[in-house]
Amino acid sequence: MSKHNTFIGIDMGDRHHHFCILDTSGEEVGSGRCASTRAGLRKTFGDVSSALIAIEAGTHSAWTQRELEAMGHTVLVGNPRKLRMIYQDDRKSDRRDAAMLARIARMDPSLLHPVHHRGARAQADLAILRARDTAVRMRAQLIHTVRGLVKNTGCRLPASSTAYFHTKVKHDIPRELRPAITPLLETIEKLTKAVKDYDKKIATRCAKRYPETELLKSVPGVGPVTALAYALTLEDPARFAKSRDAGAYLGLVPRRDQSGCCDKQLPISKAGDRYLRRLLVGSAQYLLGPFGPDCKLRRHGLTLAQRGGGSGKKRAVVALARKLAVLLHRLWADGALFDPEYDPKAATA
Repeated sequence: MSKHNTFIGIDMGDRHHHFCILDTSGEEVGSGRCASTRAGLRKTFGDVSSALIAIEAGTHSAWTQRELEAMGHTVLVGNPRKLRMIYQDDRKSDRRDAAMLARIARMDPSLLHPVHHRGARAQADLAILRARDTAVRMRAQLIHTVRGLVKNTGCRLPASSTAYFHTKVKHDIPRELRPAITPLLETIEKLTKAVKDYDKKIATRCAKRYPETELLKSVPGVGPVTALAYALTLEDPARFAKSRDAGAYLGLVPRRDQSGCCDKQLPISKAGDRYLRRLLVGSAQYLLGPFGPDCKLRRHGLTLAQRGGGSGKKRAVVALARKLAVLLHRLWADGALFDPEYDPKAATA
């Protein structure tokens, strides 16, 4: 039985939030909308006695949760992927969505499949990683653009690393294209400098705020960016009773659709943090690539790649990424460095 006497569902919007308030009997005792600002939330819910509030995960859910909890409310952040009864409603509206969230919170909060939001400091540190990722993507797109524009004239630019592209190709740009391409090279130079600055900030945070990243970086293919992203996304290894749950949390396990004798083979669920999943896949690709160091992980991935025919390499990369997610959690939980020849089956025996 819930200890709360008031249940509130809030359907969040970019400018306004719609809300519905229920009492213990399920009767609607209030509804309306408020501005999607801190002042708007305090004005609407500041004088309400401690309530159980249900919202959906989204752009505004993290700061909204912190603001409402500071007022003394209990806030559950629902997983939108699990709330099909809301997003597939034939008469869907903001008001009906808010009412449905309130009723789920009153009857069985577990149906919300509540998600965990990271803390404010972790979110600020993760913003550095996201900003770096954006700068890297923009730089790559500009480099592709420059090469494409030059190739259209029948010329080709020399091979170059990304970090030194703007200096190495500067004198190989055709004269007629320099008015168009020189500003792009200047932008690439600025982005390269920004990426280096982000790398310094990431290294500083790894050393001073998140010492557990040293354990994670002992795994081949896992650098400061991947290690910090992993630590910030999971925040606390105690969140998972089993290390295997980390792979499912990051969407690296197959979806399942089983009924009777039919059990379909489906691709991975792709739930959880997309950015960290992409980083783990990149680490797995490095391990299976020509520069990957010899270790039990690499040999395991190569064995999987040989089994699957034409798509064997792709499946092996995903399988190795899942194994990395599990391994990193185990190292973090145990406080141990990576052993290249560690065999969990032999250790268990």
